Amino acid sequence: MNHKIHQYKLTLQYLGNNKGKAVDKGTLEFNFENHDDIFSIIELIKAKGLFEDEQEATELAIGLKLFGEVMIKHRKDALFEELAPVFAEFMNKLKRSGNYF
Repeated sequence: MNHKIHQYKLTLQYLGNNKGKAVDKGTLEFNFENHDDIFSIIELIKAKGLFEDEQEATELAIGLKLFGEVMIKHRKDALFEELAPVFAEFMNKLKRSGNYF
């Protein structure tokens, strides 16, 4: 086991569609790894007060960390060729702003 990797389990349940109807598509659950402590990142973003709704801090952190880790693993893939530099610039800007980790 790589001790530099954090391990997580994510559970996603579809509660309702865009028409307000309840939807039962079961539950999607999977394990994943990330090089960062996502819980600490969530708390840092919340503490900085980036958003009025603290849940948005959680959504941002999880979204960025899931996407970013996949992009890192596939950095040589043509799919990420144009996006990787822009994403890296965005992450650096976010880090320099003191509002992230």
